[in-house]
Amino acid sequence: MITVAVTGALGRMGSLIIENVGGAPDMELVAAFDIHDIGMPVGAGTGAGVAAGAGDVRVSDALLIDALLASTSPDVLIDFTIADAAVGNVRAAVDNGVAIVLGTTGLEPYQEEIAEIIAGNVPAVIAPNFSVGVNVFWKLLLEAAAYIGDWDIEIVEAHHRHKKDAPSGTAMRAADVISKVLGGKELVYGREGIAPRGDEIGIHAIRGGDIIGDHLVLFAGDGERIEIKHQAHSRQAFAGGAIRAARWVMDAPPGIHGMEEVLGL
Repeated sequence: MITVAVTGALGRMGSLIIENVGGAPDMELVAAFDIHDIGMPVGAGTGAGVAAGAGDVRVSDALLIDALLASTSPDVLIDFTIADAAVGNVRAAVDNGVAIVLGTTGLEPYQEEIAEIIAGNVPAVIAPNFSVGVNVFWKLLLEAAAYIGDWDIEIVEAHHRHKKDAPSGTAMRAADVISKVLGGKELVYGREGIAPRGDEIGIHAIRGGDIIGDHLVLFAGDGERIEIKHQAHSRQAFAGGAIRAARWVMDAPPGIHGMEEVLGL
């Protein structure tokens, strides 16, 4: 049985991950952390989500995560919170020998610090997107860029109105995948005024409504174009991938791993 702790337990992703853990025959929720509804049963909180499958686990104060990881001894911590909170959660997990699945976006300013904390201490899967489809999407971009990298390339991403970071981590990973194939590309974020196109990758972010996550990469040549697109229909795409990563990380060597390793890509 894989024992699991979840941070951001009352958020959209946290609630869904807890439901997935509760429905998995090989997993058990032993701890759930948030900054709201402390002491309430996880399934009875007033946060963004209502988590089924939580058993009798109650919401623990996220500020006490270090002590509670020590007392509950989970095998893996799944973190979908915010970037600055994730740093402290990662440190607590490492200090208690807990494997990590980290899906928080906007981590770019903290990547070096997180890498230093994890080092070779515990196994961790860190990805800007845990969707299986998105990881295949990145693989397709790598292949396309190898053949038509001299075409004009534009990335367009759309998310719900509440998403805080822009562009999305998924869009930035797409740009990075393509840029590495092509030996480095300038990134241009949106355009305004007189903005002639150069040898660049354009990146554009849309925010509105309840869009879960759309990503489109346009390769435009003379007289033709190719569009590679991924659309998330529900957050289950991300939760299911996180559960898959939690199983995989149990047998992984210490250090940071990506979803491409989990999926064998």
